Amino acid sequence: MASQIEIIPAIDIIDGKCVRLTQGDYAQKTIYNENPLEVAQMFEDAGLHRLHLVDLDGAKAGSVKNWKVLEAIASQTKMIIDFGGGIKKQEDVDIVFSSGAAYATVGSIAVKDKPTFVGWLQAYGADKFLLGADVKDEMIAIGGWLETTGINIYDFIEDYLQLGVQQIFCTDVSKDGKLEGPSIDLYKNILTRFPQLHLIASGGVATIDDVYELQKAGCEGVIIGKAIYENRISLEELVAI
Repeated sequence: MASQIEIIPAIDIIDGKCVRLTQGDYAQKTIYNENPLEVAQMFEDAGLHRLHLVDLDGAKAGSVKNWKVLEAIASQTKMIIDFGGGIKKQEDVDIVFSSGAAYATVGSIAVKDKPTFVGWLQAYGADKFLLGADVKDEMIAIGGWLETTGINIYDFIEDYLQLGVQQIFCTDVSKDGKLEGPSIDLYKNILTRFPQLHLIASGGVATIDDVYELQKAGCEGVIIGKAIYENRISLEELVAI
């Protein structure tokens, strides 16, 4: 029997609204709800406990922008929130935690400016961060996925596990927002190498069967966005897992 998998719905924010992009392209934007708090309350009412909140304006600007949305959701729900997008400086980290996030989600800074990120791990505790790894052909991608680095995913994970990071979510950028199914083989390969890792799958989930496949593969969590908003998967199905 596979272990329980945590369902983590995603809310992506532009101009304070709940949106989704396709493959990180701001030109391919769909607005799903003007009020992200309503969406978060809907998830909570359905019985979900965790939320992945992404500040797309912040990601573009390089500093946190939509912290008011975080504050509203954190103060008016009991959801455990990870918040990311534009966390580049210590003041961004402070804003995120003071606005009510349980975890700060970071990605490119862990690749581009390791000393700064390591400083945060030491200052706040490694258990306060959710590390995002965007992957293309097993190599880390950054900068809105436009740039593939020379770092492979396995070296990246090993490096940060040794520094105390416990949770990593991994997105195969070729899959994200396309509803074509997740990268099961990639996740299996990662977990074969790092069985102790709390791995969260992200990208490509289109059906409830995808979620069961990820659970069987050993993923401890799954971030789901578009499939919920486009009614491919019902909240009732997700809560029943």
